[in-house]
Amino acid sequence: MDSALSSDVRGRRGFDELLADRRGIFERPHYREQVEAIAAALASALRKGHKVLWCGNGGSAAEAQHMAAELSGRFLRERPGLASEALSVNSSTLTAVANDYGYDDVFSRQVDAFAQPGDVIVALTTSGNSSNVVRALEAAKRKGAIAVAFTGNGGGRITAAADLVLMGPDGYSAIVQEVHQVMAHIVCDLTEQRILFGD
Repeated sequence: MDSALSSDVRGRRGFDELLADRRGIFERPHYREQVEAIAAALASALRKGHKVLWCGNGGSAAEAQHMAAELSGRFLRERPGLASEALSVNSSTLTAVANDYGYDDVFSRQVDAFAQPGDVIVALTTSGNSSNVVRALEAAKRKGAIAVAFTGNGGGRITAAADLVLMGPDGYSAIVQEVHQVMAHIVCDLTEQRILFGD
């Protein structure tokens, strides 16, 4: 997780209380519009031969790798592989950049190296304030790539660097990451459908 537990998460809680945290979150009206816009951007870029690069820290890094795999492999339907990769998978690059420049640059250096105009960079951060993820989207904008943020807790600094934002709920990181996973799966499904069957 990329942020500390919020102060409202205290003490022992039971199953019903934990379930109540999640009840209704996925039915928020803004998710439909945000998810459909992101899927349209990914499908358009991939159809034109561009790529999708994903990044995040901790659980968000795992989610970035997961979603990159859903597109480069397949999600639900047989189709050719799509150009999709997570920027956290090359430990030599991560550690070299962190050592030579600083951890804040581990993703932006890769975006500078690999992104082309028309590509999509998807950055996941539960707080919206992870400097290395924010810098990745700033680099995306400089390169002419489309900058997408999956965030939570009011958006944070990353919203200023993003073209498209999926705004998760306020609350602690675990719930924001759960929303990100569900919505990212829907993004992958809609992207795949648009590529195979058109808009």
